[in-house]
Amino acid sequence: MRIFGKGRHRPSASWRQATDRAFTLIGDGRYEDAGALLTRAADLEPWLSESWFNLALLHKFRHDWEQARAAGLRAVALLDRETGAPDWWNVGIAATALQDWSLARRAWQAYGLRVPGGATDAGEPLGMDLGSAAVRLSPEGEAEVVWGRRLDPARIEVLSIPLPSSGRRWGEVVLHDGVPHGERTTASGHAYPVFDEIELWAPSPVPTWVVLLEAATEADRDALEQLAADAGFAAEDWSSSVRLLCRMCSESRMPSDEGDGEHLDPHDHSEPGHPGPLGHRTDGQLWVPERECGVAAPASLVRGLLDGWVADSPDSRDWRDLEEVC
Repeated sequence: MRIFGKGRHRPSASWRQATDRAFTLIGDGRYEDAGALLTRAADLEPWLSESWFNLALLHKFRHDWEQARAAGLRAVALLDRETGAPDWWNVGIAATALQDWSLARRAWQAYGLRVPGGATDAGEPLGMDLGSAAVRLSPEGEAEVVWGRRLDPARIEVLSIPLPSSGRRWGEVVLHDGVPHGERTTASGHAYPVFDEIELWAPSPVPTWVVLLEAATEADRDALEQLAADAGFAAEDWSSSVRLLCRMCSESRMPSDEGDGEHLDPHDHSEPGHPGPLGHRTDGQLWVPERECGVAAPASLVRGLLDGWVADSPDSRDWRDLEEVC
C-alpha cells in the first residue's frame, strides 16, 4: 500500500524502542522527556501516521492544544482509511479545546458521526443529541463521578452538584477524553459511559453551597430539589447521592443507585450510618431527617430559596449552617 507516493512499511526497531520508552515516561508523568523521544520517532518515520498520532496524544496529555492540533492534522493526512480512525477523534478534541469549530465539525464527520449543519458551517456544532453521560472530575486527584449532558463528542455540561473537593461547579462545561473508563447503570437497565475530564472548558458563575437540612420525610427533601430546579438552579441531597468508591470500583460497570433500599452496597467504602459525603448507607427503613445538601444558586437567591422551602411546611422543615464551599 502506498500513501502520498511513499511505501507503507513496518517501523524500524529504533522507532519502536523510542516509542515504547516514551510511553513508559508518559506513564511516569515525564512529558518533556517523552516528547523528545516521540519527536525523534517522528523524524525516523515521518510517513507513519502513528508517529504523529503519538505526538498528538502527548500534546493532549500536556493540554498543548495548538501542538495537538498540528500533530493530529499530520496524522490524519497519512491515514489509509477514510472514516473511524481515532486520529480524527484526537483532532476533534484539540479543535474543540481551541473552539476551532469548522475543524471540529470536520473531525467528527470524518470519524463517522452525524453533525447537524453544513460542512462549511463555522459555528459551534449544536443539537448533536448525544444524551446523558457521567464524567469523572479531577481523575488524577480526588476523583468524583457526576452526571451531565453531552453537548458534543468532547464536552459535557455538569448537571450534578459536585463536591467542593473537585473544584468544579454545577453548570460548568468540561472537556473530556474519548475513551470511557467505566459505566453507570440505572434501575431501568440503561448503561451510561463514564468519561474522564481533561480540563475545564467553560466555568460557571453559580457558587456551590452546603447546608444542613431538617427534612421530616423524603417528600420534604424532594420539594427543595424541585423548588431549586423551578428557579433554574439545583439542590442535591448529598447524604443519599454520594458514595465513596475505590478506583477499581469507580472504573467498572456500577449501578448508579446501589446503596439505596434494603441492601448495603458492597462497593461503597464509606462508613454506614453517617449522613453526608462520608457515608449514606442505612438498612433501607430508616429515614434520617438531618441531610447534608448541596445547593447551586446565586448568593442573592439561596437564602430566599431555603426560607421559601421552610415556609411551605414549617412543621417538617428547617435549615442551618449555610456555607459557600466552591
